[in-house]
Amino acid sequence: MAQYVFKMPDLGEGTVSAEVLQWHVKAGEVVQEDQIIADVMTEKAAIEIPAPVSGRVVRTRGEPGETIAVGSELIVFDTDGAAPAEPAEPAAAAATQPPLAAAAPTAPAEATPAVSAPAAGRVMASPATRRRAKEAGIDLQAVAGSGPGGRVTRADFEAAASAGATGATRVAAPTRSARTGTTEVKIIGLRRVIAQRMSEAKRTIPHFAYVEEIDITELEALREHLNAGAPQGTPPLTLLPFLGLALARVLPDFPQCNALHDPERNVVVQHGALHLGIATQTPDGLKVPVVRHAEGLSLRELAAAIRDAADRARRNKSMREELSGSTLTITSLGRLGGIASTPVINAPEVAIIGVNKAVERPVVHGGAIAIRRMMNISASFDHRFVDGYDAASMIQALKALLEHPATIFMQGEDSGR
Repeated sequence: MAQYVFKMPDLGEGTVSAEVLQWHVKAGEVVQEDQIIADVMTEKAAIEIPAPVSGRVVRTRGEPGETIAVGSELIVFDTDGAAPAEPAEPAAAAATQPPLAAAAPTAPAEATPAVSAPAAGRVMASPATRRRAKEAGIDLQAVAGSGPGGRVTRADFEAAASAGATGATRVAAPTRSARTGTTEVKIIGLRRVIAQRMSEAKRTIPHFAYVEEIDITELEALREHLNAGAPQGTPPLTLLPFLGLALARVLPDFPQCNALHDPERNVVVQHGALHLGIATQTPDGLKVPVVRHAEGLSLRELAAAIRDAADRARRNKSMREELSGSTLTITSLGRLGGIASTPVINAPEVAIIGVNKAVERPVVHGGAIAIRRMMNISASFDHRFVDGYDAASMIQALKALLEHPATIFMQGEDSGR
């Protein structure tokens, strides 16, 4: 038997090990070259591992959740005379089954004088009759009413109750029982990485939160106007690209908020470019794909880039480099956004912007009460490097642009900044 030992490959970017997420093959199975045999997880992304050769699986190493070092044995193949097993023939077996016989008609049930088929709509009956029916467990829909308009009288109810099993439908009393049992969910893969990073971020970063309400009535009107005038088939604009452009406008005045902390060198690296992280919920957990150089994109370009990055992350199609390198992250729960939140900073960044739910409510506007569309922004900052005054000033500058959205697209002094 010629054996081929396949070792955990070097997955790049300094990876020294990878966690086994799932095996797609098991000992004894025959696989073909390039067939996906396993999913593994590095610190950067989930990666599919293809078979390097064709052969029969002799053994695999590593249960889901186990970490395998680069260069260590991962799977062993027998490459001598491996041939696929004879396929089963379920279709032929199914063809030998006799066809189902047609259902025989059933004789109609014998009628009961006081009971008829359930009537459509609400049953007409007095509250007292309804109470008695509930206590007796009788469905009034199954009681023929002799009163005006088909109203179920007390006599109708009593006749139905005396008929018992001959026709009246008794409603079973609801039963309540204690739920038992537990489910253990192994913390592996992306969920393990998320847990580690969130724990480290909260343990090492002194977060402070700043929440501000923003009147987005004008912004929403502009968004709807642009969507209405867009060519047919153009994906609708959301609020996120407007927020991204507004951030690109204000951050040059607040470079300490668009920065990365490097604890190894004990420096904070302030970035001129805005590499925008988009916190995205996926079937595997939270991912943060990155839109690079948001400051150089138009509104439509940024919207398309955000949409594409999020879609690739949800479909697990993001490359490793697409999930790293952000300088500031936006997180939004859409309609689930609530009133306020305290988002956790995506280290090594020093700030994160959370978008809460937009709602219409009465506010004082121009000296009078008016219905306006309001939305809260919840931001978290690393207090080691961002002072409260600077954080508040940045959010207020962002608020000014979003409340007067034309200024987002203006340059120079005419923008009011």
